[in-house]
Amino acid sequence: MAVRHIVGIDIGTSKICTIIGQIDKDDRINVLGSGIVPSKGIERGMVVNIEEASRAVIASIDKAELTGYRVVSAYVSISGRHVRTYNRKGVAAISRVGDGMVTRDEIMRAIETAQADALPTNLEILHVMPYRYILDGNVVRDPIGMHGFRLEVDVHIVVCEMVAIQNLIKVLQEAGVEIDEVVLQPLAAAEGVLTAEERESGVVLVDMGCGTTSVAFFAQGNTWHTHVIPIGGHTFTSDIIMTFQINPHSAEHNKQVIGDAIADPVRHNEYIEVEGGRAGDYIEISRLLFNQCIQARADELVDFVIYEVNHSIYDGAYASGIVLTGGGAQMTNIDMLFAERFSAPVRIGIAHDVYGLSDALNSPMYATALGLIRWGYHHGTTDDGTRANDEGRWVELYERFKEWLREFLP
Repeated sequence: MAVRHIVGIDIGTSKICTIIGQIDKDDRINVLGSGIVPSKGIERGMVVNIEEASRAVIASIDKAELTGYRVVSAYVSISGRHVRTYNRKGVAAISRVGDGMVTRDEIMRAIETAQADALPTNLEILHVMPYRYILDGNVVRDPIGMHGFRLEVDVHIVVCEMVAIQNLIKVLQEAGVEIDEVVLQPLAAAEGVLTAEERESGVVLVDMGCGTTSVAFFAQGNTWHTHVIPIGGHTFTSDIIMTFQINPHSAEHNKQVIGDAIADPVRHNEYIEVEGGRAGDYIEISRLLFNQCIQARADELVDFVIYEVNHSIYDGAYASGIVLTGGGAQMTNIDMLFAERFSAPVRIGIAHDVYGLSDALNSPMYATALGLIRWGYHHGTTDDGTRANDEGRWVELYERFKEWLREFLP
């Protein structure tokens, strides 16, 4: 049987990341190629300029294809305020033809009734995920093969504004790539960073992106809840710009270099020189005030996550605590802040069991892109996302390279 190649494209507010990979028999990700470029035309997870976004996607794909594979289709991530989630219940009577035994047909009928609730016409369903089965009033883990009269299925439904999906499809079409599936960002990231044990015992995944933060709750092996929070790394940067009247480059640079989610009067008792509102102008600011600005927003983010935990339909314990991933998870002491506020174990999630051309991908920033590979293997089609590069494709790549080079020539 031919080895299947899978392509994942994480289209974020700060970066576009394309990964070509395959899954081996041990569920490990073999990275065959990757391309990472700054994002254009995307704001807070939404396409705002199709042409700019398409160019960025093409640039990312071109880099990934340099290893000799041609991308023809991909699993693509999505997040943002245009994503909404619902929990619904479906019901089905068990057919007496089979002596009242539950089959996949009954489960599918119950799920279909859960989806029957009228959704606004501007929304499209992305995922329908059963998380609890109730047979004749009793909660069961897997009803298939059991006997009964009435099956209830609780499902988590993820929907997205149709125009957002259409714009995303248009971006990929302009880049010459078909979409295998659009996957909610934290679900893809979970495939990359969570273990089966964590999903079983209960865990909260917090995917901290540049434009937004996405959360997903897992327990008993299922997805119980997801939500998108309108706070991301760019929000922290904007706070710094407004508070200290410094330029965006300086704000982002200093956030990454000296930013700390826990402001400490002892550790941060100094003044630092930073570039001001204009390039070349420098001002002194208090490092303590700088990090108090960051912690104020970080505390608000934790408040949002706590609210989602308290209002989740799952009332059990999250024994495996919190897993932080995404670029924002690299902020100094953000894990300590979550641990203090939740009184729970917290770890930084980096995609596990990855090999091949993966050295540069050993970061929480790439959890979603790598997770898309595993998602495609476990949940997707059997189609191959690449084909062998032919001479015509190499000519096309060479012409693109010459165009890129001309931009730097007088």
